[in-house]
Amino acid sequence: MPDFSAHSSAAPVAPPIAGLYVAGLDLIRGEQQLARQLTFTVAAGTALVVVGANGSGKSTLLRCIAGLLPFERGSIELEGRGEMPIAALAHYLGHQEAMKPALTVGENLHFWARMLRSEGAGAAEGLAQGLAPAAALERFGLAHVVDTPAGYLSAGQRRRAALARLLVVSRPLWLLDEPTAALDAASVKKLTEVMAGHLNAGGLIVAATHDELGIAAQTLRLGEQIDEEDGP
Repeated sequence: MPDFSAHSSAAPVAPPIAGLYVAGLDLIRGEQQLARQLTFTVAAGTALVVVGANGSGKSTLLRCIAGLLPFERGSIELEGRGEMPIAALAHYLGHQEAMKPALTVGENLHFWARMLRSEGAGAAEGLAQGLAPAAALERFGLAHVVDTPAGYLSAGQRRRAALARLLVVSRPLWLLDEPTAALDAASVKKLTEVMAGHLNAGGLIVAATHDELGIAAQTLRLGEQIDEEDGP
């Protein structure tokens, strides 16, 4: 069985990324134009919340930034990444939790820690640091399920376990698609605390959501300009 306490228990340290710069981005899904000339900046230590109706392109935008989908034209740059691809410097959390039900929660996180650290080999100092799986689970109130098969978890517990993946390897850019899905109020508060800690350490967050995240953020309404919005 993996030693789930073997990694650092200190807070993750993000590499020195200055900001995310998206310019003139056109998003197309199939034959449908989702966005034209989309331009915005997310500076280190700040967050951007992407809002819009279902099907407006929120998930498509996150996947393009993560390098999972091509885009029609424009540019996406992460200043300070050197030769590293953006995908190796970003955590992408989609609608699926990506956890094997037969493995314990700790084993799932151990797998992700090994894979993500391997992908980030050679990156800026601090990229491969992160919390031990047990410590990451504790941050989301799940320390008691570290040895429980993931298939036994409730929907909210699975979501929190997936969110704990953000902490087992330090990556500066978090791309979160509906991160509060299936979470109760107490779990949303824990997520808010974790996101605030990431921003305070100089990280960046781009989140597509219909819910309040409790952090100060810019708001991008697809097809409109970015407005400033203060978190509660």
